[in-house]
Amino acid sequence: MSRPNPLTALLEKQPFIVLDGAMATELEARGCNLADNLWSAKVLMEAPELIRDVHLDYFRAGAQVAITASYQATPLGFAARGLDEAQSRALISKSVELAQAARDAALAENPQAGPLLVAGSVGPYGAYLADGSEYRGDYQRTAEEFTDFHRPRIEALLAAGADLLACETLPSFAEIKALAALLQAWPDARAWFSFTLRDAQHLSDGTPLAEVVKVVEATPQIVALGINCIALANTNDALEHLHSLSALPLVVYPNSGETYDAVSKSWHAHGAACDTLAGHLPAWLACGAKLIGGCCRTTPADIAALHHCCTK
Repeated sequence: MSRPNPLTALLEKQPFIVLDGAMATELEARGCNLADNLWSAKVLMEAPELIRDVHLDYFRAGAQVAITASYQATPLGFAARGLDEAQSRALISKSVELAQAARDAALAENPQAGPLLVAGSVGPYGAYLADGSEYRGDYQRTAEEFTDFHRPRIEALLAAGADLLACETLPSFAEIKALAALLQAWPDARAWFSFTLRDAQHLSDGTPLAEVVKVVEATPQIVALGINCIALANTNDALEHLHSLSALPLVVYPNSGETYDAVSKSWHAHGAACDTLAGHLPAWLACGAKLIGGCCRTTPADIAALHHCCTK
């Protein structure tokens, strides 16, 4: 593979890379109603400038990687709104262009902030189902069906210039295997794979992480692996286990600890105030985490706190 790993230059000069935080949470704060099967991808159609603004806020907070608003942006999903495949691909490409525009603006404000990367979000099939199954992995599809589902989005993200892919919130071993095989169609592409979990040693569908890691490590395009959109309290044990299985850089960007209700499309807190990303940072670094940010219900303030830890 001739194209260099885009993460290497950053990791050579600092202990970890700061990822961004939640897109949907910030869009809701700007007045967007995301109680919708398309979730934040709906805003690509309705108010794309808001997505660019959220990316810029995260770059200003110190994020070094923007994850595109394409998590639920797929031809199948957009078809329910009457869009054809060409229109769907254009919106997926727009998700990259918006992050790139925010990067350009951030670098114009602070040229020393670079390099800044754009990671094309590739959400799981369960996200398209919009029933919470990205946290269960209980959907069944053939390898060909998974490949047909993911290929158009990956093509559009890479063609638009995404620096790498964020294949994220993956709960299904069958889907992970299909995605890993599909990546081989783009030998120069790089990706991280991050999972949702049943417990510290098992994927959401019950597959032992040891089996998942074997597939990941056999795929040279996958340059990091880890976990996302799991509760903060569950991250340390999972990262420790993954660190025992793989020498690849680990990724962690958990949610705030709240629970998602797929019926009402809303998040609910439990008990005491949620812990912080920065509070978990020492333990994550000790477990080999190198790409660190936030998922649902995290904010630019959370990312700013991580950035402060990275630069002090």
